[in-house]
Amino acid sequence: MPDLTSNTGGIVSPNPFWLASAPPANSGEQIQRAFDHGWGGAVWKTLGTPIQNVSSRFGAVNYGGKRAIGFNNIELITDRPLEVNFKEIYETKKKYPKHAIIVSLMVETKEEWKDIIKRSIDAGADGLELNFGCPHGMCERGMGSAVGQEPKVNEEITSWAVEYSTVPVLSKLTPNVGDIVPHGLASQRGGAHGVSLINTIKSIIGVDIDNFVPQPVVGTQSSNGGYCGAAVRPIALHMLAALSRDPGFNIPISGIGGVTNWRDAVEFILLGASSVQVCTEVMLKGYRIVEDMIEGLEDYMRQHNFETLDDFVGKAVPAYSEWGNLDLNFESIAKIDPEACIGCQVCMTACHDGAHQCIHPNDDPAIRVPVIDESECVGCNLCQIVCPVDGCISMVEVDNGYDSATWNEHVNLGAKLRPKKGAH
Repeated sequence: MPDLTSNTGGIVSPNPFWLASAPPANSGEQIQRAFDHGWGGAVWKTLGTPIQNVSSRFGAVNYGGKRAIGFNNIELITDRPLEVNFKEIYETKKKYPKHAIIVSLMVETKEEWKDIIKRSIDAGADGLELNFGCPHGMCERGMGSAVGQEPKVNEEITSWAVEYSTVPVLSKLTPNVGDIVPHGLASQRGGAHGVSLINTIKSIIGVDIDNFVPQPVVGTQSSNGGYCGAAVRPIALHMLAALSRDPGFNIPISGIGGVTNWRDAVEFILLGASSVQVCTEVMLKGYRIVEDMIEGLEDYMRQHNFETLDDFVGKAVPAYSEWGNLDLNFESIAKIDPEACIGCQVCMTACHDGAHQCIHPNDDPAIRVPVIDESECVGCNLCQIVCPVDGCISMVEVDNGYDSATWNEHVNLGAKLRPKKGAH
């Protein structure tokens, strides 16, 4: 039986699936129900000086018949009294001693950090997460992403928290920066035991085109909010990988951003995360999704003979490189399985209008299976992406007789590149 135990900077949980700091982790009653369903940990909704939220707060992107592929919120930190939160943290930790409770924090002054850290630990927190990522409302007050976008401030506040804390400290990083690496390194210099990423992306989710107000609408106005959900996963994976592969960065990462199922979680782990946090998918489908996540992760580990998470944390990082290190002489072409093809010819339209015009109608008009001109196919994958039948179109490697050669080798060593496709 695979061991799903997760250790992120000293925060140990029975599995790597944590609730992210958000509405699903807003109260003790909620987190206790989540633990009953199998969640390994929870990051409590951010504590600080309680605020008043607005109504409405959420918006979503619907596309292709699927609802909420992207999600937006303009909700802020807890609006519940701190005393109530601390009481519920204590009760939850007492009832679920083996589950990880991480308390997210966001305050302004050094003394406020000292006080709220002590109270969180006294209540039973297994770890702390410093919210340096909120892209709306709090950043205008000098907190959230206003801290996360300034490495020196990030480092200083992290050092305060580490000084005052007797439990592991994670810094939650904002994606609203040009390069995540300096910010991860700043947290590391500040003494953080790990980082969490990504927080939400600054965004406007849409516009009410009849009333001329951005969404979500608050009276007659709106504001930018934080973008999350399945649509942000590629951005989160890139930032995770960028930090994981940096030679100077060597502390654990809790991955966040568009995790919807066990496959998503595996991708995060392969790129360096030792735990994964989930918010939007829980809001859309409820706590029970973790049951499939646990089962899927266990099956995956069995199939690959992984006994522990450490066996594959970061396993895909060495394969992530700069474009200049890719083999320009590698060649693949598309192949259509005529038995699987349904004759929709979507691939042909996509290739002619959006790619390299190498897929054509069959000479026999009675045959709907398109024909690929392999001499012109550049292996771009577009036909495979648009094909509605899984496995119908495959990308097949071609031995073109050329040795491997990268752009960097070509520039530095004169390595020979194969002629451009179609050239003679």
